[in-house]
Amino acid sequence: MQCIAAKEAKTHFGELIDTVQREPVSIEKYGRPVAVIMSSEEYKQFKLERLRVRLSMGEVQLDRGQGMDGRTFFKELTRTKTR
Repeated sequence: MQCIAAKEAKTHFGELIDTVQREPVSIEKYGRPVAVIMSSEEYKQFKLERLRVRLSMGEVQLDRGQGMDGRTFFKELTRTKTR
C-alpha cells in the first residue's frame, strides 16, 4: 500500500483517484496515518467479507446454543466499530 502526505493527496487528487483503482492508499498527516482511500469496488468486497465473517461467527454461536434474535443480530451487524 502506498503512503502519501495529505498535502500531496490534495495537490494530486486526480492521480490519487487513478492510483486507488489499483491499490488502497494511506494518507498521512504530520507523518501519522489518518485515512485510507480505496476503490468503490474494493470497498464493496471489504463489506461483503465483513458480512461473511459475521455470519460465520453467528453460525458458531448458534452451534453453541448462544443464538440471538434477528433484530439484535442486525443491530450489531450495522453498528460501526472503531477498533
